[in-house]
Amino acid sequence: MNDQKPNHAVSLRDFLSTSTKFAASAAALGTLPVERFAHGASPGDTIKVALVGAGGRGTGAADQAMQAGADVKLVAVADVHQDRMDRSLASLKKHKDQLAVKEENRFLGFEAYKQAIAQADVVILATPPGFRPMMFEEAVRQGKHVFMEKPVAVDGPGVRKVLAAAEEAKKKNLKVAVGLQRHHQPNYQESMKRLHGGEIGDIVSMRCYWNTAPVGPKKTRKEVAEMLGRAPTEMEYQLRNWYMFAWLSGDHIVEQHIHNLDVINWVKQSFPVSCSGIGGRAYLSEPDHGEIFDHHTVEYVYADGSRMYSQCRQIPKCKGEVYEAVQGTKGSWIAERNVFAIRNLKQEVTWRYQAKEGEANDGHRLEHIPFFDAIRHNKPHNEAERGAKSTLTAIMGRMATYGGQPVTWEEALNSKLDLLPERLAWDAAPKPKPGPDGRYPYAIPGRTVAL
Repeated sequence: MNDQKPNHAVSLRDFLSTSTKFAASAAALGTLPVERFAHGASPGDTIKVALVGAGGRGTGAADQAMQAGADVKLVAVADVHQDRMDRSLASLKKHKDQLAVKEENRFLGFEAYKQAIAQADVVILATPPGFRPMMFEEAVRQGKHVFMEKPVAVDGPGVRKVLAAAEEAKKKNLKVAVGLQRHHQPNYQESMKRLHGGEIGDIVSMRCYWNTAPVGPKKTRKEVAEMLGRAPTEMEYQLRNWYMFAWLSGDHIVEQHIHNLDVINWVKQSFPVSCSGIGGRAYLSEPDHGEIFDHHTVEYVYADGSRMYSQCRQIPKCKGEVYEAVQGTKGSWIAERNVFAIRNLKQEVTWRYQAKEGEANDGHRLEHIPFFDAIRHNKPHNEAERGAKSTLTAIMGRMATYGGQPVTWEEALNSKLDLLPERLAWDAAPKPKPGPDGRYPYAIPGRTVAL
């Protein structure tokens, strides 16, 4: 959070102009040649994959990537934690014919991602999202296809970097997938066909929720010290507790609720122009609870005046709600758990999604199939821009709840607030610092300048 409000002199139209957008960044990205498979793979070719970020989601993505074809082989891994890398590789041993990570291709440290990227044709980026923009930029610079987990950034500067790299990826004919897996699930795909076809009429309002108990890695300082056998540096502690710091996770409105927000953007086939909201900390209060909020409520406005009402909450013993709902002039649609249904104005169900025999809706697995098919057969596949804009949707919501002020799309996109530390090293100081009581300062709506 800044003490001074930044200057937002660049208009949204100027910033999104494809003729001038991000020219300097794109020039810097174009310094290396396009690697093999940019124009399709030959039959029998092995597609070499590098995993950057070997935590639970990265390991899962590597597992699902290898399920996309016997020609997909994991050849390199990078992480900052040796124990996570070891657990990941042990978990992936079930792919005995596809797991081909030699000892010399197991890279450790903050710069390890560059070495892992160099070994592969395809890169899986699954570190905490604060690192995503610089790693995506490097992968594109090296001419590699990319699967990157959501969200793709945690602040405006990061989104701008991803958008610049996305443009360069298009020029290099690189394929890019983003882990917003609902786009690849038949239940959502069939729903969108009906909504975009006018089945519920003109859409007038939308709601989306991700209200659950707390999630994410939460390590006490004592637990990290026991793991290391010594007191951790501040960087070591925050990385082991990454979900609780905005520079690493973006807060749970960005890290998790992005899925619901992205669905509504898909419904609208556009992105919001402004938002306002409230949020705070009703449950999080301990020294190891970092700086994030435990609840956010945001109202987003689209260019046509329609509104999305958004809630996300991570507080124990409260009602759980995870769904999206849309109201139209002829009826409504809801996607909750395994129920995808359309109702008319009398609340009668007129359509309910029924899976075909043998049909799967595991989006985490399904999202890899068109990605690797595009690599093999040189088909267009670049989800980076959409992923960046849905990420920005979530970021502007956090800005609104942290600051207690309305935020426009262009303010969020042009924000100068860079959450990343000036230096990445174990002895470097992240920007959030604990007070004398061990607790971290957090945003106070009405006082905090969150842009």
